[in-house]
Amino acid sequence: MPHINLPDLPGIRGPMAFRPETAKPLNELAEVLLRDDNNTLSRGERELIGTYVSSLNDCFFCQNVHGAFAGYYLGCDIPAIDAIKKDYQSAPISAKMKTLLAIAGSVQKSGKHVTPEQIEHAKKEGATDREIHDTVLIAAAFCMYNRYVDGLATMAPQDRQFYVNRAPQRAAEGYAGFDLYK
Repeated sequence: MPHINLPDLPGIRGPMAFRPETAKPLNELAEVLLRDDNNTLSRGERELIGTYVSSLNDCFFCQNVHGAFAGYYLGCDIPAIDAIKKDYQSAPISAKMKTLLAIAGSVQKSGKHVTPEQIEHAKKEGATDREIHDTVLIAAAFCMYNRYVDGLATMAPQDRQFYVNRAPQRAAEGYAGFDLYK
């Protein structure tokens, strides 16, 4: 049960419908970070960063909705995404992506946990300054989004297939212009 009287919508959509004037910039940020095609990280990789941080923050809604997006974009299923969240070092993802998830995990703890060694390792694996920047910003933004969702005790469907089923439509709509009430 939400801590305040929110619209009966799952996850972040309830608080966003409650305060649409704050929803707009939050969704615009997500649109730029996760969907902008002027990026060398794929949409799936960027969604995976958000998914991983959300799993570290134990945000059920965000890790499942963005995990479904990541799976949709990367062409894999939820068990594959779960395996990456559990042990990305053993997962069949690129070495560069592994270094970026390590950085994202450090940001989740505190920005000060990111080390020069992590940055150098990421660069050695081919990460650009822009990719490192975006990884840090995605991780920081997801910490905020996760705390927004869980800080208000929003409702989250427990059937994970709910998120998978909605991923293609939500992926097509994007973040900036989607209807909160759908």
